[in-house]
Amino acid sequence: MGKCYPKVSDEYQKAVEKCKRKLRGLIAEKHCAPIILRLAWHSAGTYDVNTKTGGPFGTISHPDELAHEANNGLDIAVRLLEPIKQQFPILSYADFYQLAGVVAVEVTGGPEIPFHPGRPDKSDPPPEGRSPNATKGSDHLRDVFGHMGLSDKDIVVLSGGHTLGRCHKERSGFEGPWTNNPLIFDNSYFKELLSGEKEGLLQLPSDKALLEDPVFRPLVEKYAADEDAFFADYAEAHLKLSELGFADAE
Repeated sequence: MGKCYPKVSDEYQKAVEKCKRKLRGLIAEKHCAPIILRLAWHSAGTYDVNTKTGGPFGTISHPDELAHEANNGLDIAVRLLEPIKQQFPILSYADFYQLAGVVAVEVTGGPEIPFHPGRPDKSDPPPEGRSPNATKGSDHLRDVFGHMGLSDKDIVVLSGGHTLGRCHKERSGFEGPWTNNPLIFDNSYFKELLSGEKEGLLQLPSDKALLEDPVFRPLVEKYAADEDAFFADYAEAHLKLSELGFADAE
């Protein structure tokens, strides 16, 4: 199925470019790329391919969705971003949050991810329980990502996004970063995963599942050895995630 993107006005496109510059400044200044990326992911990752509900349509700013257990702490990201959003009333929240996720990867040295504007804002938050649970293994990951219409390769490469950020006990029950530099986007998540548990570096059950699964592990090894391959595949998977349910050609 191809993509049929809606046409946006020149004024809208200019607002996207200007907003992107403002987001770069904020994310660089506040060192908030990890939580901004998490907001974009969690916004998009509620999509269900069977019911065509959920997805990257701005509903994560609703109190009901922010209150989902998987979204603990994301109210911080929403508040951080709101002053910029107020400067660009023409932009949908749906586009704005996905644009912020793209910028978060770029600002921290990751790959450039294409961005296509035109997502509409929707009013109904999805039901709780569509996000991955970090305490579970590969069957759970396949189930959750399968509902989004994503592949085994997408699961592994998107997990590599954990090169940014850390867990906070009060939000997830886990504590600590996945890598030694949680503000740099590189392939160190995969390297650390293969090198085993190091003092202070995080490995969740969902991370270890990538090593134990016969399909996932060769991909972990590939991305640990080849950062260019990781960046290319990550950009593709992030784009797919950010456009779930958007601009699908009938």
